[in-house]
Amino acid sequence: MRLDKYLKVSRLIKRRTVANEACDTGRVLVNDRPQRASYDVKVGDVIEIRFGEKSVKAEVLNVQETVHKEEAGDLFKYL
Repeated sequence: MRLDKYLKVSRLIKRRTVANEACDTGRVLVNDRPQRASYDVKVGDVIEIRFGEKSVKAEVLNVQETVHKEEAGDLFKYL
């Protein structure tokens, strides 16, 4: 699954266009490397998102195309 879509489905970022822009500006790191929105997310990847001075780190536990809002937290684990 594309990185921008995963960020939206997992609700780490609320909108796919915002996720796409964050990837393009280098604010999203996967395994400590900046990645484009087209990066293929795999189980075990560590995603870091930087918002100003705040940073969120999460490990990918599952990759699914669609998820109910209540189950979105099962796709990742905060680090």
